[in-house]
Amino acid sequence: MSGLAEIVLLRPWWLLAVPVVVALAVVRLLRTGGLGDWQARIDPHLMAAMRGMGRVDLSGARLGGWPPFAMAALVALALTGPALPRRDAQTFRNLDGVVFVMDLSASMTRDATWPKTVTMARAALSVLGTKPAALIVYSGDSYLASPLTTDRVQMGQTISLLDDETIPDRGNRPALALDQAADLLERAGILAGDVILFTDGAGLGPEAMAAAGRIAGRGARLSVVGAETAPHGAPVDPQALARLAEAGQGAVYGVDDTARIMADFGRQDDPRLERQDLKLLFLRGYGRILLLLALIPAALLFRREAA
Repeated sequence: MSGLAEIVLLRPWWLLAVPVVVALAVVRLLRTGGLGDWQARIDPHLMAAMRGMGRVDLSGARLGGWPPFAMAALVALALTGPALPRRDAQTFRNLDGVVFVMDLSASMTRDATWPKTVTMARAALSVLGTKPAALIVYSGDSYLASPLTTDRVQMGQTISLLDDETIPDRGNRPALALDQAADLLERAGILAGDVILFTDGAGLGPEAMAAAGRIAGRGARLSVVGAETAPHGAPVDPQALARLAEAGQGAVYGVDDTARIMADFGRQDDPRLERQDLKLLFLRGYGRILLLLALIPAALLFRREAA
């Protein structure tokens, strides 16, 4: 009985068709006595004579029309999608991951290059495959905007909505965000992560270099997407982005390097997986078995009448 109690109906609204089929079958049974309902139209003594001569056989006439209704009921039950949970399903999680760190200071979000920066982030996000991704935003302080997730659509929408009013804190402290990214990778048990910093170079200093070294020290890479914003005309220090990426063992991209960043992060280099303790719900459907059973009454519709 425990197995029956665990049955899940994926499309339960199809159950409404079953009582309709049963009602039609009952109406047919009550109103029909034989082919054309002749016994209700012919005089009783004439019908008796014809039966005596073997011209009319009413045996089983009332139940002879059951195959179409049985077939329809089985098809309706199959369409409900009966299924049972699979206890033996193994689930895994990817041990690679990517953390997007985006500078939301006014020099970035109010510049004409900001749409290109958003496009770069969404382009890199779109090619990650099974890798989970997270989003950290910062200006005067650092915030986790999205935890590690494989929901590309939701995170892409979040990135598209970022602007200069997302964070109330003024300033530019990338070191806080990079340290938070390192903490995130460590807590998640990511073995070979990537951090992508989107910045115009403002605020980079010894603390940011130390955070880049910390990221590289745990097996991850720090890549930098540099935006040449109008207030600067170029990054604060032309070599600062290169030194930061070198410390993080990553690469430097411009906001127009969309194809290159997609090619680099779109490679699926044998992602490391582990079996996870979290049990996901897997179902085994049995609707097709009911469809096979429906073929039995369907076959009776093609039986040949006795001569």
